[in-house]
Amino acid sequence: MMTQQDIERINQLARKSKTPEGLTDRERREQADLRRRYLDSVKASLTAQLDNTYVVDPQGNRRKLGKKE
Repeated sequence: MMTQQDIERINQLARKSKTPEGLTDRERREQADLRRRYLDSVKASLTAQLDNTYVVDPQGNRRKLGKKE
């Protein structure tokens, strides 16, 4: 899970990358790692939300939203 500090660091690196000095190689690797962790966190959150989603048909029957084949 991403902390607020991680998100602030992502934003800080994004701002620095737009400056004339740019990012060092170490900072580029850190930025890529933080972005990957952020995307993984978003995907996990969405998956958890969809796992708890139900569809109600016109007859009022509830069924769990399943994965597509």
